[in-house]
Amino acid sequence: MAPKVPTVSLHTGQEMPIIGIGTLRASDELSTALNTALECGYRHIDTAYMYQNEHLIGEVLDKWFSSGKLKREDLFITTKLPMIGNREEDVPRFLQKSLDKLRLKYVDLYLFHFPCGLKGKDDNDIFPKDNDGNSVLDVKTNLEGVWRAMEAQVDAGKAKAIGLSNFNSQQIERIVKVARIQPANLQVEVHAYHMQKNLRGVCQKFGIPVCAFAPLGAPYKKLGTTDYPPLLEHTVVKKIAKDNNKTTAQVLLRHLVQHGLIVIPKATKPEHVVQNFKILEFELSKEEMTLMDGLDRGGDGRMSDFLLFSGVDKHPEYPLHIPF
Repeated sequence: MAPKVPTVSLHTGQEMPIIGIGTLRASDELSTALNTALECGYRHIDTAYMYQNEHLIGEVLDKWFSSGKLKREDLFITTKLPMIGNREEDVPRFLQKSLDKLRLKYVDLYLFHFPCGLKGKDDNDIFPKDNDGNSVLDVKTNLEGVWRAMEAQVDAGKAKAIGLSNFNSQQIERIVKVARIQPANLQVEVHAYHMQKNLRGVCQKFGIPVCAFAPLGAPYKKLGTTDYPPLLEHTVVKKIAKDNNKTTAQVLLRHLVQHGLIVIPKATKPEHVVQNFKILEFELSKEEMTLMDGLDRGGDGRMSDFLLFSGVDKHPEYPLHIPF
């Protein structure tokens, strides 16, 4: 029998499992990874319209539900509104498209994926670019208006909860101020190099649990004038892993979980899927947690500036215009 996964309570009364499987940039290998995850006990799946793989997840879920091995209420499923849908009138259509692909009647959590809107030619033009290769911005993005539309999807029974992703502290406060239904979760980059203490403090003030994406960091990052090693290869992490007979990935994930964070590591190799789930089987000592905390580089540790969307920093809602 799969172990029971600890959860974090949302203001809606839902219980969000502390570990889920992330699916960013997962396609052909996703079905195998997802089946492995469900078999070993994962009950939390994170995806997004922009990942273009919701249909693959829907196929797997349909097989598990139709076989009777799982019921819909056994799972916590998150998806997200794409940047080309960041208009009040577009929210219902994009959520329904996600539901159709996932073969679901509702999602447990629907996230406002990114605060900057884009103008696509159609609903399949997910990353619209102009002739110069720059993102086609919708500079009139109205965060409060989009949030109202998301609240209406809760009323319609298509989302059990709604939340934010990649929003800065000021944007979170704006939403909290006008919200009829408060944000249930913030998903943002958090890992040992970038612990987001200030932003997490804002979320704690408003009772918003934080879900960490990229919890293992990136393969390589040049920080300032010094080359920091990938977190998976850091000497501190490697020593703690050796002392506990665990992998460095397990140590990095366990560190975040012990700070009360929800983690959604992406894994496509079945052995990594299983290993990540085994963070439930051990704890880091107080001394080991202190060593891990010492790896934090604050803002300098950030891996994601979102400039893969070329020119998005020109959008008035670009979240990294302020430190947190």
